[in-house]
Amino acid sequence: MPFNWEAELDNVKKVYSIGNDFFLIDNPAIVSAFDYPFKINMSAIVICTKGYMKGSINLNSYVSQAPCITVLLQGQILQYEHISEDFSGFFLIMSEQFANNLMINVQERLSLNFAFANNPCLPLSKDEMESLLDYYDLLKKTRRIADLSVRREMVKHLTLAFYYALTYQSHILSGNAKQPKEGILLDRFMRLVQENFREHRDIGFYADKLGLTPKYLSKIIRDNSGASAGEWIDNYIVLEAKAMLKSTNMTIQQISDELNFPSQSFFGKYFKRVVGVSPKSYRGK
Repeated sequence: MPFNWEAELDNVKKVYSIGNDFFLIDNPAIVSAFDYPFKINMSAIVICTKGYMKGSINLNSYVSQAPCITVLLQGQILQYEHISEDFSGFFLIMSEQFANNLMINVQERLSLNFAFANNPCLPLSKDEMESLLDYYDLLKKTRRIADLSVRREMVKHLTLAFYYALTYQSHILSGNAKQPKEGILLDRFMRLVQENFREHRDIGFYADKLGLTPKYLSKIIRDNSGASAGEWIDNYIVLEAKAMLKSTNMTIQQISDELNFPSQSFFGKYFKRVVGVSPKSYRGK
């Protein structure tokens, strides 16, 4: 069955909703989608107060270790590997419409997305954690406001201010972490792959964008990541395919078209070469 976060909320005991676009969850236990990659159609903030979560976001491994906050962006492909038995925390879930209406300025939205895409997990001091929990409680209190339009506006501006504070903290952490030249090149390559893997599977395209020869790019990527450039491109394509197979009702032909394969047969052979099973078999697992 496709992943449906709204349906998952039905199984959570403590859910505080503000309209149909914003949800606050105390100590959630959402587990049905943990066994496979799934693309999220919402944005979420996870405040981890105890324990940890471990997984990957768009193939990048992460660990959310308390005290910590993790920001998940709409459209990312998420896979959980492990959640500690003592995990506790709070989730803020925002619908696509709510997240898109947070700000009008496109540059501001891109800045926020870029900051959190590169630093989804931010460690928190004791004071920062207390401030976040105060913010969480404040959001709960807005539920008491009778006028729905006023309530939504208050939640919108509170959330936007919260995002700006997180972005500032994310930029500080990024500035303190100096990368070697090869690490910067790896980041640029990964970003290019994320943006272009549906249309371009040839390493020559990425080497040209970076002003390098394919051979040199392949060496740098393998030396700094443990996998070749071609393997990373394959991984992104297959991750997207897996997410669509498991979390949408799209036909295999539609997925093949979406990923710009010349035919369903070609897509099937490609998927089986990388994954080891056919798209149909993977979907039926």
